[in-house]
Amino acid sequence: MDLDIVWILVLFAIGFVGSFISGMVGIGGSIIKYPMLLYIPPALGFLAFTAQEVAAVSAIQVFFATLAGMFAYRKGGFINSKLVLYMGIPIVIGSFLGGYGSKFLPDSAINFTYAVMALVAAVMMFLPKKGIEDGDYAKLTFHRGLASVSAALVGILSGIVGAAGAFITVPIMLVLLKIPTRVAIASSLAITFISSIGTTAGKIMGGHMLWIPAAVMVIASIIASPIGAKVGKTMNVKLLQWILAALIAATVIKIWLDILT
Repeated sequence: MDLDIVWILVLFAIGFVGSFISGMVGIGGSIIKYPMLLYIPPALGFLAFTAQEVAAVSAIQVFFATLAGMFAYRKGGFINSKLVLYMGIPIVIGSFLGGYGSKFLPDSAINFTYAVMALVAAVMMFLPKKGIEDGDYAKLTFHRGLASVSAALVGILSGIVGAAGAFITVPIMLVLLKIPTRVAIASSLAITFISSIGTTAGKIMGGHMLWIPAAVMVIASIIASPIGAKVGKTMNVKLLQWILAALIAATVIKIWLDILT
C-alpha cells in the first residue's frame, strides 16, 4: 500500500479514536490526540510532527469535534446557557492570546504547558465531587466570578497547546463550580467550541497549520464525535468520570516521563 495512503489512514484513526472519546466524555479530544500525534507517526516510521504543528492541527480538529458533539447533546437540555456565557467569553479571548502567542515559544515550553495542565486536570478528577446529579438543570447556580477567571486562565494555557481546554474545564466545573456531570460534559462542548475559535485563529495567524493532516482529522471528527456523544448520553455518570480520569492520568504519566527522561 502507498505510504501516503497509510499515513492518511493513521491520521484518520488517531482522529476517529480521539473524537469518539471527545464526544463521549465531553472533552475536545486533544488530551488523547496531542500525545497520539506526537508519538504514533514517528513510531510507525513517518516524519514526526513538531509540538507547534501538533498544537495547530489539534486546534482546528477540536473546533469541528466539539461542534459535532454539541449538536448531538443539544436536545437533552444539558447545556446551561449562563455557564456557557460566563465561561465562553473569557476563554475565547484567552485562547486567542495563547494560540497566537505560542509562536514565540519553543516546543519544550508547549509540551511543558500541556504536561502541567494535564497533571492539574488529573488531580482535580480524583477530588470529591459535590454537585447534585439530579434536579432542575435550568435552575443551576454557580460562582460567576470564579467561572470567568478560571475560564480565562484555561483559555490562555490551552491556546498555547491547541487543546481548547475541555479536559481541564470539565474538572473545574465538577470540583470548583459543583456542576452535575452531564451538564458539565454537555456545556463544556459548547464552551470548548467557543474556545477553539480563538485557538484556531491564533494558530493560523501564527503560521503553523498543516492543512492536509488537519483536513483528515476534521473528517474523522465529524464522523466519530456524534457517535461518542450518543454513547455518552446512555452511560453511567460515575463510569464517565472514571473514563475521563483514567485518560487524563495515562497521558500525564507518559508526558511527564518524557520530560523528566
